[in-house]
Amino acid sequence: MKFKYTLWVLYWFLASALASHAHAKTPVNDTDKINNLIAKMTIEEKVGQMTNLTLAAVSEKTDEPVTLDMEKLRDAIVKHNVGSIQNTINHAYTLEEWHHITNKIQNIALKETRLKIPNLYEIDAVHGANNTLGSTLFPHNLALAATRNPELVRLGAEITAKEVRASGIRLDFSPVLDLGRQPLWSRFPETFGEDVLLVQTMGAAAIKGYEGKSLKNVTSVAASMKHFIGYSAPADGKDRTPAYIPEIMLREYYLPSFKAAIAAGAHTLMVNSGEVNGTPLHASKYFLTDVLRTELGFNGVITSDWEDIKKLHDWHKVAASNKEAALLAVNAGIDLVIVPLDFSFYDDVIALVKEHKISEKRVNESVRRILQLKYDLGYFDNPYLEPDAVKNFARPEYKDVALEAARESVILLKNTDNTLPLAKNKKYLVVGPGADSLTALHGCWSYTWQGTVDKYFAKDTLTIAKAIKAKVGNDKVIQLQGTDFDAKDINIAEAVTAAKDVDYIIVALGENAYAETPGNIKELALPEIQQLLVKELAKTGKTIVMVMSEGRPRIIREIEPDAKGILLTNWAGSQAATAIADVLFGDYNPNGILPYTYPRFSGEILTYDHKWADEGEETLLADKKTFNPQYPFGHGLSYTTFDYSDLTINTNKLTGNDHITITVTVKNTGKIAGKHTVELYSRDHYASITPSVKRLRKFQKIFLTPESAQTLTFELNKSDLAFVNAELKAITEDGDFTVMIGNLNKTFTYLNE
Repeated sequence: MKFKYTLWVLYWFLASALASHAHAKTPVNDTDKINNLIAKMTIEEKVGQMTNLTLAAVSEKTDEPVTLDMEKLRDAIVKHNVGSIQNTINHAYTLEEWHHITNKIQNIALKETRLKIPNLYEIDAVHGANNTLGSTLFPHNLALAATRNPELVRLGAEITAKEVRASGIRLDFSPVLDLGRQPLWSRFPETFGEDVLLVQTMGAAAIKGYEGKSLKNVTSVAASMKHFIGYSAPADGKDRTPAYIPEIMLREYYLPSFKAAIAAGAHTLMVNSGEVNGTPLHASKYFLTDVLRTELGFNGVITSDWEDIKKLHDWHKVAASNKEAALLAVNAGIDLVIVPLDFSFYDDVIALVKEHKISEKRVNESVRRILQLKYDLGYFDNPYLEPDAVKNFARPEYKDVALEAARESVILLKNTDNTLPLAKNKKYLVVGPGADSLTALHGCWSYTWQGTVDKYFAKDTLTIAKAIKAKVGNDKVIQLQGTDFDAKDINIAEAVTAAKDVDYIIVALGENAYAETPGNIKELALPEIQQLLVKELAKTGKTIVMVMSEGRPRIIREIEPDAKGILLTNWAGSQAATAIADVLFGDYNPNGILPYTYPRFSGEILTYDHKWADEGEETLLADKKTFNPQYPFGHGLSYTTFDYSDLTINTNKLTGNDHITITVTVKNTGKIAGKHTVELYSRDHYASITPSVKRLRKFQKIFLTPESAQTLTFELNKSDLAFVNAELKAITEDGDFTVMIGNLNKTFTYLNE
């Protein structure tokens, strides 16, 4: 009996092992599951997956607190098969409110629909989980670009992902990969600046931070690279208006950041709301399918921007009806449409499929991508809030990262006579519209869309004035009541009177927060009333330090001579004020450098990589040099000094696919330790397409103690030196190139094999 029992156990064990082995050899993978699911879906269920609504469409009118309208929610998810919802109503929510919202939505999708496909929730978390109260707000992309520190960008994105996931949300509409070359554009602060390499590097770092090793991890969210393509260069500088960019320019400057983002693994992409060369991008099969899908190999989800399918009819006038607009967009390659308030897209696409104007095969392509994203995000494994994710919210170490990012983003633009750092035993007047403003430090997408409502910020968040008082003591600071940035009167007479009793004047200037179209302006000049404040204070003879907090360069040509010190911060987030005070009083050595060219005149907007013909003005007598920005790209001072020496290249002749090695020694010749960014530029002497004066090719940030030195090594190959030619191909032509680091340069020759 005992023997028979042993044989039975052995038989059971072997049978189980064989069955397990057989199962392991033929697993049902995601592709099989998706194909099986699509085979069961009606056309209505498929188009529902392509339809995205905003939260307001399924909520009651009041949002204090936000209340889901269960009848509207069932109408959307059960009757109209809507597969995703996004956004907030008016302001950020608490963690608990988000959990309530996302779980209720998921309950309807999983318990009341035929196929029980989980719902996907999306949010714009562009500098932290800015739609969740109590989250960590980091510097905006423009400020992060000033750090020249990709690791800080990655780490900030990783923390953002953790806090977004903790909110019950798994897709983040970030980062912006548009090139910031039109400073009038109201979304300029959301960019990583004007340089191609900088945007490529920082954008890829952000995506790696958001997405991590696997989207199924409770620390990751899907990233969305946006806005494809050419959104950031509107001809009139206004948001969502036409751009005119030759394709050779699109490929040279605007495409590389998206190519790098795809290589970094980005799962989704959002399309440019505007039009380029007369074609709205939402209707461009060439760019969305031929270039993005076929040429670049992007296999993820292509998402529309807000209501942009209807705008093909309403704004752009390329479609005679909303139905025709849906036809153009879907056939161009759009997968997921932010409708966002009704079911017009849903109804139109179903009708178009039944009329055989959109093939069901085309719809299946989009549905397959959307379902794959949901599988990748772990929705089919665990569609509800993940308790392990919640543990990652608002951890104390996040504030340290935000502070370091803010510190590294501060740019010291001017420091005449070593006025800065300031002494803590002197007396200060702190004045100007930015002195007591939280919103001007945080910028847009800060607990509200525009970022202009103070009450949602944490109670202990400091303003510039409060940070200065914390640094030197209340008794050493005279602070005047802050006023609105656009006010006609900012207490100039009172400020002039108060200045008589202080040693230094700190003037906080710039612009308040804004986002998208409400941030449109007609000129870059700093408002006259702010300039008048500085001019009148200068008459007192007291030393003036200007602190600029702005999302784009505002012209300061007339008042720049009145200030001995100028600090710039491009919306540096929750720790901005502390970072500014640390730099002002020498507790931190500034190391931020400009990610854009700061113009001197509104009518002379040029990037650093302009053409040689931009350098001069032809006259009857001679060529007159006219390129003279207020501050050049890459400018930024330190409280110590750095010296470059021993620039070497390993060969004077670069051939074919070989690479050239460049070394340079950098020494801290000052008296304090500091971080410093070393930038390598190249210059193509002659080319079949007019070459730029110079192009940034590599950069590296280092830390040096006083009198210490470091030798850096850079490598370049032909791809680093390539440009887009008249045939729209990236090529490197034979000829001479010069590499430049600081005031040093070396020349070599490139030869194709």
